[in-house]
Amino acid sequence: MFDRRSLLIGGGAAAVAAAFAPRMAFAKAATDRRFVFIIQRGAADGLSMVAPVGDPAFSGVRGVLGEDLAGARKLDAMFALHPALVQTGALYGKGQALFAHAIASPYRDRSHFDGQNVLETGGVRAYQQKDGWLNRLLGVVPTEERSAIAVAATVPMALRGSREVASYAPSALPDASEDLLRRVTMLYEGDKQLHALWDEALQTRTLTGDLAGDNGRNAAATGALAAKLLLPANGARIAMIETGGWDTHSAQKGRLQAQLKGLDAMIAALQAGLGPVWDRTMVLVATEFGRTVAVNGTNGTDHGTASAAMLLGGAVKGGRVIADWPGLAPAALYEGRDLKPTMGLDAFIGGAVAGHFALDPAPTMAALFPASAKARATEGLVRA
Repeated sequence: MFDRRSLLIGGGAAAVAAAFAPRMAFAKAATDRRFVFIIQRGAADGLSMVAPVGDPAFSGVRGVLGEDLAGARKLDAMFALHPALVQTGALYGKGQALFAHAIASPYRDRSHFDGQNVLETGGVRAYQQKDGWLNRLLGVVPTEERSAIAVAATVPMALRGSREVASYAPSALPDASEDLLRRVTMLYEGDKQLHALWDEALQTRTLTGDLAGDNGRNAAATGALAAKLLLPANGARIAMIETGGWDTHSAQKGRLQAQLKGLDAMIAALQAGLGPVWDRTMVLVATEFGRTVAVNGTNGTDHGTASAAMLLGGAVKGGRVIADWPGLAPAALYEGRDLKPTMGLDAFIGGAVAGHFALDPAPTMAALFPASAKARATEGLVRA
């Protein structure tokens, strides 16, 4: 179990973290490796994040959404990275970022709730699995304590299951009065470590609103806070950060620019905060499904199927985009409107965590994604 100091630190952070999005959850494990799962709730547009500018149909079908990508950083002959992902692009240049495209979970309908349930539980259909793959990961990585902390009002589905997870942010805490915050400040005044953390958390509270808020500084503060809880030798080893705001049915160009700028700032803050530990860290960024290839009548996109996922960190064998590219020509689209999935997200995640924690891929797939256990985990994602 976390000791009292850890609990207080976590609780203090929770009181603040619960008041804003993104939200975080952490778990301990007996390993020096760190793993962070950033979920993009709302179906992020992979065709804008990692744009297939080399596809002959791209500029024609993406219209206004493709305008900013003309001068974007080229990743290879086919793909370019959205201009807002500056720090992520720098990681790619150093071989510490890998993108997977035309990728999807087994879910093939268009409900956010059902799609997120499949992504987080690792089932092949919504509500098939009653626990989350991140909780099941606690059963296969070396663990000295199978316990976890959710620094959020509720424990995210991916971390729910038989391994102990506790939430230290009751739903009433977001409405904590200024008087309560002042009294907690007084309580911590005599403790040098707790007072400093609480003071930083209060400053973060004034910054944070959502991922895109305050020109990306909100997201950076969240990344820095997560790094602070992952960095200590006796700290957390597995974290999940929930981000929202990716459902861009209208005015997608500006909204996605702000969202990606926030995500980029969060990743940069994680890297900076972890320092040399970044070399033993893997960050997974994934969404429940992608968006339509064509732009709709309000300059946005609607619910689609395949999207893009990211792996970041010093442990990642990056500097490349992996994809069995299906193409954007009308005849190549899934149901005549979506990017066709050609890579399984479950196999990608299974291969990533197996490589990162030096686990046998086959039993790892069976434990994390029992309904997809026969799928072969994607290999070669981690540096030897």
